[in-house]
Amino acid sequence: MDSGESLHAVEIVILLLLVMVAGFAVMARRLQVPYPIVLVLAGLVISFVPHVPRVPLNPNIVFVVFLPPLLYASAWTMSWREFRRNIVVIGLLAVGLVGFTVWGVAEFSDRFITALYWKAGFLLGAVVSTTDAIAATSIAKAVGLPRRIVDILEGESLLNDATGLLALEIGLSFLVRGTMPTAGEGLARLVYLIVGGLGIGLLIGVVVSWMERYIDDGPVELVVTLVVPYAAYLAAERAKASGVLAVVACGIYMSRKSTRFFSPAARLQVDGAWEALVFMLNGLVFVLIGLQLPYVLAGIHGRYGTGTLIFYGAVFSAVLIGLRMIWVFPAMKIASYAERRWLGHKDEIEVKPREVFVVGWTGMRGVLALAAAISVPEVLSSGQPFAERNLIVFLAFCVIFVTLVLQGLTLPALIRALGLAGMTGMDPEEKEARKIVLKSAIKYLEDGRKTSTGPVEHLYDDMLHRYRHKLALVGAGGQESVDGLGEEAYSRLRTIAEGALQAERRTLIGLRDRGRIGDDVLRTVQRELDLAEAQYQGIPLS
Repeated sequence: MDSGESLHAVEIVILLLLVMVAGFAVMARRLQVPYPIVLVLAGLVISFVPHVPRVPLNPNIVFVVFLPPLLYASAWTMSWREFRRNIVVIGLLAVGLVGFTVWGVAEFSDRFITALYWKAGFLLGAVVSTTDAIAATSIAKAVGLPRRIVDILEGESLLNDATGLLALEIGLSFLVRGTMPTAGEGLARLVYLIVGGLGIGLLIGVVVSWMERYIDDGPVELVVTLVVPYAAYLAAERAKASGVLAVVACGIYMSRKSTRFFSPAARLQVDGAWEALVFMLNGLVFVLIGLQLPYVLAGIHGRYGTGTLIFYGAVFSAVLIGLRMIWVFPAMKIASYAERRWLGHKDEIEVKPREVFVVGWTGMRGVLALAAAISVPEVLSSGQPFAERNLIVFLAFCVIFVTLVLQGLTLPALIRALGLAGMTGMDPEEKEARKIVLKSAIKYLEDGRKTSTGPVEHLYDDMLHRYRHKLALVGAGGQESVDGLGEEAYSRLRTIAEGALQAERRTLIGLRDRGRIGDDVLRTVQRELDLAEAQYQGIPLS
């Protein structure tokens, strides 16, 4: 096959994958099932269809192509205030639980899986130690799970990627290369990964945010935001630090700074493009997971009986879920005590046991675990084949299927059964933020009306009427409306409207900077202000 035919084949495969993502995502919405679950099952079913192009999952593509933008997008939408507030429990899950999982899997493998031994079990534990919260958080948000639980799950999934990859690095050195770092060396490596990754990510964020002050063009802004996560990841990896933490640190920093250097038009363009990009990448990732089954079965075929494989996969998945459950309950208690005793969060409401159970149940594995398993080499440093590799890949696939599909499908019913799905309507903090920024706009308009005369006075009256109506809606628990202003909107009215919106923006950012609202609330309200300004900009002049 020449290069032209090869390129044509790649184009067909990519096109088929994108069509699958779009089609099955629509089906998932109609079935009211989270799209990650439907896409995995769709890929799984299609993998058995004859003559369907086989698409192997290259771990380098996952780590270098898919991982940076997905991490960056998650960090961008994370609230820094909530992350700091939950840092203790996030640390216990992202660091402590990863270590506990690796140790627990190693012990279980050595004692109960006859085909594995302790060192191979250690590597298996490192492979499956990272969680993928995409499906869990999408379900949690849809059914109204308390916001703090969602914040904990998102924070854990961002940080445990780094600790899980460190465990994988140690496991590979331990087993494949025949060397085992000492406790001091392991700790030093962890510190370097964290400090180096955070430092490089923040440095890139500072430089890019300074450059952004001189850019006010939507397409250029979009290109910059696409380049940044890859630059942070590759720079950190080049320095042998954590590329994951570099992307996370850069994403959180840039998100907070973007509220000041993005113009409304640029922000709308960038947000829309990134929303489509993240959906496409996530969709491709979950379809690719399902399509890997033939490769997984081919590697394990003939070595073990079907009954033995099913038994191993089911028991191992149950053990992994059990390890997480065993860890999260004391971890939540310790975190609550530390927050009250040492961090001064005396008014923090303790997480209820039923909420802790949901945190334990949402330890879903995803593409990172499968990519880590596939990245395990087939040959040891001694030149001997690593016979247990195919079983590690198979068990990782089983864990992904059980935790993502079975746990994911049961999560909505579990949340409702535990009485955690009752949160509806506008969040109290968001409601308060809307009221304050609307009052600031009303004050701006009232001050302007006092100094205006003639026809301009009526324009101020019109805007005041609209803003008072919005405030009444928010006070009553409804959503504020951004109605079209009609043909009476002259350029002066547009100027007044934009001035009021700027007053709202300044007040909103001030609330965030003083810690009265989180970044998630700021982004929700800010996006509506951007839409309102875009609407005012499009008002036809008479």
